[in-house]
Amino acid sequence: MHPATKTNKLLEFVKKNKVVTSSEVAKYFKISWNTADKYLLELVVENKAERIKKEGVNLWIAR
Repeated sequence: MHPATKTNKLLEFVKKNKVVTSSEVAKYFKISWNTADKYLLELVVENKAERIKKEGVNLWIAR
């Protein structure tokens, strides 16, 4: 995924699905779980998404 568009596509995916996991993002974009988690954390840093830790899984929602 190109760096300039990765966060935009990722944010669209999160908004469309309301709540996503890192695994769902990894599967959809055909990237590793670690890469998906890193991209999602970038959205949190940019204040575009929020992470909720729940029962051993990270849930991600758009702000």
